[in-house]
Amino acid sequence: MTTGYRRSLARTVLFALLYAAAVYAGRRTAMVADGVSLVWPAAGVAAVWLCAQRAAPTRRLDLLLLAGILGTGNWLTGASPAVGVVAGMVGLIEVGVFLRALRHWRPDLWGAGGGETLRSPRDLWGLFGAALAASCAAGVSGMLGRWLVTGSMPIASSVMSTARHLTGILIIGAAGIWVGAALRAGRKIRRRPSFWRSVEVAGLLAVSVAGQISAFAYDHRLPLSFALLGFTVLVGTRLPTPWVLVHNSVISGIAVQYTLLGSGPFAQVGDIDQRTVLVQLFCVLVTLVGLALSLGRDERRTLLTALAEEKAELHARQAELATQQEQASHHADLLTAIIDSMADGLAVIGPDSRVTLRNPAVTELLGDDETAHLRALAGEDVRGVDMPVRSPGVPEGRVVRVTATSLPHPDGTRSAVVLFHDVTAERRHRDELTNFAGVVAHDLLNPLASVDGWTVAALEALDGVPEHPGLQQAQDDLARLIRASARMRGLIDGLLSYATAREATVAPVVVELADVVADIVVARADAAVAAGKPEPRFSIGPLPAVRADPVLVRQLMDNLVGNAIKYTGPGVVPALEISAVSSPADPLVTVRIADNGIGIPDGQHEAIFGNFHRAHLTGDYLGTGLGLAICKRIVERHGGVISAANHPGGGSCFEFTLPAVTGSPTSAHTRMLTALP
Repeated sequence: MTTGYRRSLARTVLFALLYAAAVYAGRRTAMVADGVSLVWPAAGVAAVWLCAQRAAPTRRLDLLLLAGILGTGNWLTGASPAVGVVAGMVGLIEVGVFLRALRHWRPDLWGAGGGETLRSPRDLWGLFGAALAASCAAGVSGMLGRWLVTGSMPIASSVMSTARHLTGILIIGAAGIWVGAALRAGRKIRRRPSFWRSVEVAGLLAVSVAGQISAFAYDHRLPLSFALLGFTVLVGTRLPTPWVLVHNSVISGIAVQYTLLGSGPFAQVGDIDQRTVLVQLFCVLVTLVGLALSLGRDERRTLLTALAEEKAELHARQAELATQQEQASHHADLLTAIIDSMADGLAVIGPDSRVTLRNPAVTELLGDDETAHLRALAGEDVRGVDMPVRSPGVPEGRVVRVTATSLPHPDGTRSAVVLFHDVTAERRHRDELTNFAGVVAHDLLNPLASVDGWTVAALEALDGVPEHPGLQQAQDDLARLIRASARMRGLIDGLLSYATAREATVAPVVVELADVVADIVVARADAAVAAGKPEPRFSIGPLPAVRADPVLVRQLMDNLVGNAIKYTGPGVVPALEISAVSSPADPLVTVRIADNGIGIPDGQHEAIFGNFHRAHLTGDYLGTGLGLAICKRIVERHGGVISAANHPGGGSCFEFTLPAVTGSPTSAHTRMLTALP
């Protein structure tokens, strides 16, 4: 037996005892020998019982006990066995109708599927409607049952029974719903009320109870009890709902008790049926008036509290909005200050071609006649157009790069944001660099041409020399010199092109990585043999084609391979693994170069890509610290990334990405690539 079943069984036993006591008490209020009771609290206890056990595992046992106790109680107090059976069936019908009606009208209340207590007059009217429906169902079914058993149809008795059941369900059901909801929610005891509030509660209860006792103890025929409903109004408007429930129960008990004793205004009514109906009417009025006023006050208080919370929330939102507006104003001022302090000119042109915003740099760059330039740019997007400008302030003129972007508005109109950047110094620098590159090319290529000429002459001279042990070695050395000279010429041409186009856009074409790597491998092997060093070992995997600048890609690969060979420990034969990974869904190719060198010191895997950074300052590993910085620049200009890590087998591992050959050269990625500086 589980803990939940044991708790449910304990509640069943407790409610069964309470129900038996209620049935006995109701039967004890019979005013005549025919068994007509003045009150019937068992109806309210049954309603609370089944509400509490609505989803309990012992629900069938609860129904069986309810019918058995009610039938047995009627039989033991003078009814026939057949009438007792009818009474048991009537009790089941009554609680069934009550639960169904309450669930239909007020499903959020405790016992109807929810867990809420009575909170408003609407809840009270829902409870009253369910009690009335259940009482009427019990009255009709009881009348029909008695007609089937006894052959008589006691209409007056059924009406009185309906009134008794309505009163019992309304008073006890309201109290039971409040207690059940409080127990389920585990409500904490509120803070202790103030002294004067306690005095008010005690005083109102005492005055109301004393007044009712006085009215019912008065033997004359004046209906003072209904006049004392004013105390119920006062109690309902001033006291909390739990105290109103207590007050209703006490006043109803006083009315029933004094009527049974033959005292009070109701006891003066000679007809038993009328007396019973008047008592029930009085109890129902006391309950409805008190609870309606109390619950109305509670509902109003809840609404006022919610209104106050919403008002406080509104004030908080207004304060937050004011803060946001202040921050927005501050940001606007800050943005204005930033725009005004920019060395580049910035202007916004409205749909009517009027300048709506400009900073002082616009006037400085364009002079006083900048409006014409701005309006000329208002109709289209412009990307990086150089514009010569002459103004009285700069008679020698300047070159301004203009970028204009169109801004569409919701109404279909457009504005334009125009940015002016002074590139005069950059153009001067580019021209100087081009001139310098031409001079350097002439100074380097002339000695290289001499080397080529004398090398070819030496080879031709050796053609007529007789066989000699050193002849073949000399011819091999001269052949290596010719290849080295050719590579030097290609490198000079590529570097000159790179230097002159350093600030221009990259010109990507399809580059076969396998061919580039094969050429570098042969060059590095020749260099090692010529220097008398161990020839490096290369393990080359499949290498796909990429879309990149061929000169820059060769420089990138040669730098990384050269570093891998250079930074090898003494007595160790350099071993390199070159591979690549690509997929149709990935627009980038990942190239991997791993070596067996001395590796990278801890904490410097990112710093080695900085300008003039040397990871190894001791030993014979000389260098300028620019090689990896150039590699990073080349990769980034192609829209890729480069990183370094430790090789699991010892040494270092470099990975970088280049654009894959996907689609035509005018693909989106290529367009992005050509836009990079």
